[in-house]
Amino acid sequence: MAGRIGFVDDCLDNFHADVYLQLLRGELADLGFTVTGCTALQREPSRAWAQANAVTWFDSVQQLDDHVDHYIILAPSTPQTHLPLCEQVFERGKSTYVDKTFAPDLATAERIFALADEHGVAVQTTSALRYTEVQQMVESADAAVHHMIAWGGGSSFDEYAIHPVEMVVSCLGENVSRVMCWGDGDRRNRLLLEWTHGATAIVHVHTDGAATPFAAAVSTDTATSYVAVDSGPIFSATARAFLQLFDSGIPNVPRGESLMVHRILDAVQQPDARIGFVEI
Repeated sequence: MAGRIGFVDDCLDNFHADVYLQLLRGELADLGFTVTGCTALQREPSRAWAQANAVTWFDSVQQLDDHVDHYIILAPSTPQTHLPLCEQVFERGKSTYVDKTFAPDLATAERIFALADEHGVAVQTTSALRYTEVQQMVESADAAVHHMIAWGGGSSFDEYAIHPVEMVVSCLGENVSRVMCWGDGDRRNRLLLEWTHGATAIVHVHTDGAATPFAAAVSTDTATSYVAVDSGPIFSATARAFLQLFDSGIPNVPRGESLMVHRILDAVQQPDARIGFVEI
């Protein structure tokens, strides 16, 4: 593995830019990838971040491109900027990781993937909650998982619902057939999902300010087990996955699962999902 990475962002002064830079310079440095430049839409705070972190600043993707082999599009809190950023990056033809949340809606997610195909770009996206003890338990289970309960919290549904939804989709697959949503007030976000093969999941998204660690309960025909998520290693695992993409040129996150996450998030926002199942 080896390669030069460019950070592209809305505003680089964010946690994900910090943590991935630290990992690439520290724990994952022996893999041979380095961040050799950056650019962002919000120039002044981003230029200050670049200077503080000793990353070379470029005024545009065009200027950055000669200095990188791969791209990471960050902007984790402003997914509405991902499509315009992808439009600038994908035409360069270099493998790209797009941070969560991939897109503000399914239609935009589909447009981003289509744009990648148009330019022959290997691209993937994921929540860091794809890489946890929950998936490890499901993979090692002695019987098929038929039901899951997942918990997660954050400041808003739009930004943080992706995490527990990605947990269940990465465990049970992309063939979700219908969903519904119920609850009141800040605790209105209880999602019920059903798969075509009969598996089910309940997803609790807490946006009421209460501390809600990520966790899941996994049920097979033989046992139900509760799994608490250790959030410490999940960003390292995510980085290893996108470095594998950069090294091989082959995405390792199923596109169908990434799109299903957005189908679910779009569907549960429909008024009909409050009164019954919505087919997806």
